[in-house]
Amino acid sequence: MPFEDGAFDAVYEIDATCHAPDHVGCYREVFRVLKPGGHFAGYEWCATSEYDPKNEQHRKIMAEIELGNGLPDVRTTAETADSLRAAGFEVLDTRDLALEADVPWWDPVDPDSWRLGNFRTTKAGRRVTHALVRGLEAVGVAPKGSLEVATMLEQAADDLVAGGKTGTFTPLFFFLVRKPLQAAS
Repeated sequence: MPFEDGAFDAVYEIDATCHAPDHVGCYREVFRVLKPGGHFAGYEWCATSEYDPKNEQHRKIMAEIELGNGLPDVRTTAETADSLRAAGFEVLDTRDLALEADVPWWDPVDPDSWRLGNFRTTKAGRRVTHALVRGLEAVGVAPKGSLEVATMLEQAADDLVAGGKTGTFTPLFFFLVRKPLQAAS
């Protein structure tokens, strides 16, 4: 980042650092720009403790979430906390805020959850979108490949819903960490 060492009192991120191919390196860069005692907070997209890497369905869900959402990998919540520690931070708080929500986080993109406000993500709404995109692509208004992208994004949404319903994935893993006042010896 184009900032001097110790430039900030606090830093936050929302759904951003999960896209970094080197998680520890990314966190170390945040550590560098924080003043001693500074805080870093954010939300990460993570596999939960329910994720079983030996379960074929779980592996498929995570692979599709990675592909459809531009993630280099999906770390577990424990790996995320370990990466923050490896970067030098003191971990003050970590928790899955999805477990505290009244409405499941995946509800707005669940094609089986019908409300007027989310019509476009329902099965009927998706059919309408497909027809419109196909037509717009056919007459040259939408670029060639638009339908393919729309289909890929629908699959990504379906896999996010599957990750939520199986309890194996959360986009709401909250963390609050602090840069120590004194450098580690």
